[in-house]
Amino acid sequence: MTDHLQTLKYIKSDVLSIWVSSKEQASFNGYFYSLKQCLKKHFGIVNVTFLGFEGNSLIPVEEMATLTIETKLNAVSWLMIEASFYQQKLVKVPYILKEKEAYTMMTDMVLFQAEGKNPIGVLLVEATDVWTDFMTSDYGERFVETLTNVLQIISENFEVKVNEDQYRKLYNMTDLFHSTMDIDLILENVLKNIKDNFPEFNVELILSNDQDRHTTIEIKLFDYLSERPATIEAFVSGELTTELASDMNCRLLNAPIKGRQAIYGILQVSAPTTYLFSTTEKDFVRMLAQTSGNALENAKLYHQSHRLVSDLQLINETSHRLNMRIDINEMLLFLQKQLMKSFQPMEVCFAFKHNDTFKVTDASTALFNAEKCQTYIKHVEQHFEHTDDPLFIADFSRLTPNQIEYRSIMAIPILMEEKINGFSIVLHKEPYFFSFDSFKLMQSLIHHSSLAIANSILRNQLQEMVDLDHLTKLYARSYLDQYVEKSLKNDQSGMFLLIDIDNFKYINDTYGHQVGDKILMQIAVKLKETIGGRGICARWGGEEMSVYIPNVDEKEAIELAATIVAIIPNATDPQVTISAGLITWDEQYRPAFQSVFLHADTALYEAKNSGKNRFCIHNRSDQKNYNVIKENSCF
Repeated sequence: MTDHLQTLKYIKSDVLSIWVSSKEQASFNGYFYSLKQCLKKHFGIVNVTFLGFEGNSLIPVEEMATLTIETKLNAVSWLMIEASFYQQKLVKVPYILKEKEAYTMMTDMVLFQAEGKNPIGVLLVEATDVWTDFMTSDYGERFVETLTNVLQIISENFEVKVNEDQYRKLYNMTDLFHSTMDIDLILENVLKNIKDNFPEFNVELILSNDQDRHTTIEIKLFDYLSERPATIEAFVSGELTTELASDMNCRLLNAPIKGRQAIYGILQVSAPTTYLFSTTEKDFVRMLAQTSGNALENAKLYHQSHRLVSDLQLINETSHRLNMRIDINEMLLFLQKQLMKSFQPMEVCFAFKHNDTFKVTDASTALFNAEKCQTYIKHVEQHFEHTDDPLFIADFSRLTPNQIEYRSIMAIPILMEEKINGFSIVLHKEPYFFSFDSFKLMQSLIHHSSLAIANSILRNQLQEMVDLDHLTKLYARSYLDQYVEKSLKNDQSGMFLLIDIDNFKYINDTYGHQVGDKILMQIAVKLKETIGGRGICARWGGEEMSVYIPNVDEKEAIELAATIVAIIPNATDPQVTISAGLITWDEQYRPAFQSVFLHADTALYEAKNSGKNRFCIHNRSDQKNYNVIKENSCF
């Protein structure tokens, strides 16, 4: 009895040494080695194994550091032997355990389990006489109790140490995250920390499509159509998932990168198919992913706030500029520059409705002058036939069987009085190039611009009503006055031809005013065809019309006047002739503004009095009469 007491004291001393040295051990396997030496020293036990408790399984302690499928398959189920320890900690090894080759020679097994806690593990030994004699004495139970307490402390210390190391890494990373809003730096540290803990495994960041595409870190974009079901489940549910990916010859661990407001992607660890992730490893990856999710969210909100300020400045600047009294083409060119600067598209288009079809404007980029743009234009047109909702296509190649060059599309309607009057399109060759934030910004930008564009169109229409005669569609007298006055100041020469229809009262009295209006319109059309873009044609009043052309010499002016007088009879039905008064000017002779009309009117009066169907030209000091060969009778 005294010998057993002395043995117990020696064992306690050795166990105390084990506990002291445990602070320097790197794994629980190191503790068991010391315990093994203690059992050999005091009991002569050579054949001994310690099975550690891990997830309702008992696994050899030397294999717990790297769990594999084989380890798990060969593990002893705790449920199978739990009943063996009913009201006692020392029992004989059951037959079910002896079936395993590694434990055939084992005779006794001891359970180490503190009250109210999970088992620490089970000790299997091939008993010696000394062991049996000691364990059946009153000191055997005290030995088990002492060793249980020490192993429990060591186990807890080891768990604390592991957690401490992990939490220190998480703390350092969190501290870094709170000091930066650099998304690249955040992602770099996520990858570094996960690779430090799993140096032999592959790690991949799978981020959702609305993340910053310009990061320098290599990432993969999350795509519902191509991701594995377990990855999608982790992204949707926000819970960690594992999958044995036989086709990829690996085991995947998917941890959602989750913030307070949303899930931003997946942190995916690829291990060999035989590897099993422990609970501790899963917890670490889960916490790492969540920490990075919060950091990404904070950085995103920070950048988003700055972007919103920038967006508001952009909208304000654009609205301010567009609401200035600038030409519609200038307005669209400015808007094109704003779209290019804000969204970096490769192509931009503005199209407006004209006679129930959409016509591409000159403010569009080169692509939309080519035939290959029709694929995109027609798709957008068909979309806006049924709805006025904006169009956002991340990958156009999935919507058409045709080979297409530009895959990212945003199209926003331009509304007037709640009806689609046109649309704007931006294109890029890369799929998923435009973010949803960009889509919302473009909507806002075009919406604010639509009002300015509509006002400009209405202003142009109103100005057109003022500048054009409603019957002939020639310019009005007021527009002509401004045009001539400006030309006299800026141009080197010019001609003004004042035209009067011969015997127009007779036409109205004979055929009616409707026919008279028809003749006015026929003459107006012919005048515009003859003059083209060289000058302007105007309705002077009643049956009088006029032509003004800048930068033309006297000889050309006379030929043009003769041509106009000659072609009018053939351009009208019933036929009429015209009389006209012509004045020309150049650098040597630049008449006053009012004198131009006065001299042209005087020349017209001379043409009327000298036989009609002719024109007379004011020659500064006197009148020269140029007769036109009459092909028809005058009325």
